[in-house]
Amino acid sequence: MSLILHNFFRSSTSTRLRIALNLKGLDYAYVPYVLRRGDTRMPDYLAMNPAGLVPTLEREDGTCLTQSLAIIEWLEETHPQPPLLPFGPDERARVRSLALMIACEIHPLNNLRVLAYLAERFGADETARKEWFTHWVATTFDAFEKRLSSEDQTGDFCHGDTPGLADICLYAQVWNNRRFDIDTSNWPVIARIFGRLETIPAFRDAAPPHQPDAA
Repeated sequence: MSLILHNFFRSSTSTRLRIALNLKGLDYAYVPYVLRRGDTRMPDYLAMNPAGLVPTLEREDGTCLTQSLAIIEWLEETHPQPPLLPFGPDERARVRSLALMIACEIHPLNNLRVLAYLAERFGADETARKEWFTHWVATTFDAFEKRLSSEDQTGDFCHGDTPGLADICLYAQVWNNRRFDIDTSNWPVIARIFGRLETIPAFRDAAPPHQPDAA
C-alpha cells in the first residue's frame, strides 16, 4: 500500500498519525505544509480535505482520509497488528475515553485556528493566549492524572503495559504543551508515561523536532 501523509510537523493531530503509522510499520511519503502561511487553504489541498485541516492521509487510489482518530481507527481495522486498542469492549471504552479527553476536550479549544481567532477578534496577546492554552490543558490533565493514578487498568502506559491509542494522544499533547512551557511535573503519572514513550522509536521518531520540515 502506498500512503501519502499530508501534515505539519508541529500539529499534534499530525503527530498522532505519524506515531500510529510507525507503530503499524507502514511506510508513507511525507508532504509538509505550513499552516500559518495558509498552505492548507489552497484549492488543491481543499479538494482533498475541505476543512483545510491536517492531517490528511492519501491512499494509492487517491482516496483521502481525514480526522486523525478516524484515520487511526481505519488503520486499526485494516492493519490490526500490533493492536492500538485492547480486546474487550470495556477496555476499549476506557482507552477511547482517555484518548477523547485529549482529542475532544483540549485540542478543539487550543488549536491554531482558535488561538489565532482569540488574537484577531478579541485582541488576546501572547500572554493571554498562553493563559488560555494552559487553563484548558490543566483542566483536562488534572482529571486525566486522577484517572491514571486511581484506575487499576493503568500500567506502564495509559492502559496496561503496551502503548496504544490513549498514549498516542497523550504523547502528542505533551509535545504540543511544550510550545507554551507547560511542565508535566504537576502530573507525575503523565510524566512517567511520557518518559517511557520517549524511549520507543515509533513515538520518538514521530515527535515534532524530528520531522523534515522542523528546521
